[in-house]
Amino acid sequence: MRSVAGLVLCAGGGARWQTSAVDAGLAVGHKLLAPLRGSTVVEWSVRHALEARLDALIVISGAVSLPMSILTDPRVILVHNDRWAEGQAGSLALALDRCADMGVDAAVCGLGDQPFIGAEAWQVVGHAVSSTPIVVATYEGVRRNPVRLDASVWPLVPRTGDEGARPLLRSRPDWVTEVACPGNPIDIDTVEDLLQWS
Repeated sequence: MRSVAGLVLCAGGGARWQTSAVDAGLAVGHKLLAPLRGSTVVEWSVRHALEARLDALIVISGAVSLPMSILTDPRVILVHNDRWAEGQAGSLALALDRCADMGVDAAVCGLGDQPFIGAEAWQVVGHAVSSTPIVVATYEGVRRNPVRLDASVWPLVPRTGDEGARPLLRSRPDWVTEVACPGNPIDIDTVEDLLQWS
């Protein structure tokens, strides 16, 4: 049996959120900690990944301290990225390095600001049968998260910049299998996003 870890990247500074909060005359805060339907944005994202019951769940923190419900959950492997300001690729590389240390075969990657990607999407991507090393979720035909990366491609994932694995997907379309997933992949990037989906 192949082992599959989940990764939730929660390290970024949320610059668009900060700008929109200032424009709206609100306290800036951080988008991941914004209240959403009785919880916070990041708690929903991590909760859904946990409900998928993959073999492990690695959460990468950075710009902001995450809620205690995440920090104290024994199923979460928390890794802090001191260099979070250098971009998403560094957080993904840190997570993949931890996966390599654990000896897992593949990693399913998602973001902490996508609270409506449910457990089923994580499961579909994590357990999809594919002859390619990359599996990406689609919603109504559009590629979004989560994305499964086989260990064979981890050395090829960029370690700098703010695009994560996207350059690899663009450069090697023959390595990618798309799988249709349920859920809503909306990002909570601005105050307007939060108000629309609250």
